[in-house]
Amino acid sequence: MTGDILPLHFLSSSVFVGTETEGWTLDEFVAEHSEGRSFVVPIEFSTPFSSAPVVHLGLTGFDLAQETSARLRLNASDITPYGFSAILSTWRSTRVYSAEFQWFAAGS
Repeated sequence: MTGDILPLHFLSSSVFVGTETEGWTLDEFVAEHSEGRSFVVPIEFSTPFSSAPVVHLGLTGFDLAQETSARLRLNASDITPYGFSAILSTWRSTRVYSAEFQWFAAGS
């Protein structure tokens, strides 16, 4: 054991995306048996980490059409010391008007 401990670094933020966000298509009408659809939110850290941090996402709000089932997934991808991609996904005929999430990153 070397005894070297790097100081931890924490970052977090809230993000809101929806019909007013450029490129948003999750609210469009599609066939009931259509393929899944996704919207990617690039997140850039205000201060980079020395290596890829652990990222936690939490869905804090959403607005969905009420005539179909509620289907919404939130995942983190492509995590680097400089940022990551948050991916909001839905499938079948679900229409998503907006989503809000918080993210938390911890690393050195």
